[in-house]
Amino acid sequence: MLLQSSRSTKRVAKTLGVAASVVALALVAAGCASTGGGTAAAGGSHNYKIAFVPKNLGNAYFDTSDKGGAAAIKEFKGSYSQVAPATAGPSAQVSFINTLTQQKVGAIVLSSDDPEANGTALTAAMKAGVKVVTFDSDTDAKYRDVFINQATAQGIADVEVDTITKEIGDSGEVAILSAAANATNQNAWIALMKADLAKSHPNVKLDAVVYGNDDDQTSFNKTAALLQTYPHLKGIISPTTVGIAAAARYLSTSSYKGKVALTGLGTPNQMRSYVTDGTVTSFALWNPADLGYLASYAAKALIDGTITGKQGDKFKAGKLGTFTVGADGTVLLGKPYSFDASNIGQFNF
Repeated sequence: MLLQSSRSTKRVAKTLGVAASVVALALVAAGCASTGGGTAAAGGSHNYKIAFVPKNLGNAYFDTSDKGGAAAIKEFKGSYSQVAPATAGPSAQVSFINTLTQQKVGAIVLSSDDPEANGTALTAAMKAGVKVVTFDSDTDAKYRDVFINQATAQGIADVEVDTITKEIGDSGEVAILSAAANATNQNAWIALMKADLAKSHPNVKLDAVVYGNDDDQTSFNKTAALLQTYPHLKGIISPTTVGIAAAARYLSTSSYKGKVALTGLGTPNQMRSYVTDGTVTSFALWNPADLGYLASYAAKALIDGTITGKQGDKFKAGKLGTFTVGADGTVLLGKPYSFDASNIGQFNF
């Protein structure tokens, strides 16, 4: 009896030992799953917490682009957020980037106010495992994984110059109303516009380049100052959605309406009334919602490891189809589109 009892005791102990091991393994597995879930959004094991950092808040262009980004993130069951300074400035985005790194987001999608000012913060983010996608306005390539370019700089410069020179009869004085003086994209476009004017339009004189800092009232005031300083001005190019709308607002109630041509980059919704009342004949843009949408899918592809930012990498971007990473980690959305009275009613953004 003692021998049988001893054997029974050993069998029970063995059974309990196996059960304890199973429970322990289950707890370890649960712990691992909990750790992964703590840093990832609803995208399984991937950290699809994606934060958009536009140049500033209250900007209609970025409101539209970021909504496109949010729609894409919803499609792949990620988590969208948006943070940005109230006013655009060279280093205004740094503190927001640092906070997002501390919050361990999966990716930052940034329209950079300056090519270098965000460099240290973005480098720290990348070292911490955060993927960095720039869109609209780039940084130096070493500070990000991929840049989503709305159109080639040459394509944008060409449409701006072609439009203004056509509207003023390829002769006379023009000026440029830009955003911030350090804006990477603006400066690239302006350099190409200057070259094009000098080479192909000898009878057109560029009087000045002024900066409205993507602020409505500042841009409005700069428009007034341009017209007072250069009384023979025939045209204004404003390659910024805030600037063109502010300039149009000034022109629409002034004696210059119909006399000074205005073109640039704007959204149909903000420019519709100015096209309808004859203040503006034509302007250009891409679909900013598509730009944000594409940026989100590029962030997902980086998080998934589908791409690294190397030239030739390919990834799928939902409804927009498949895209290929080009030189310097750049992905091109497409060509700019011109809006005028004949087509503006077809668009709502």
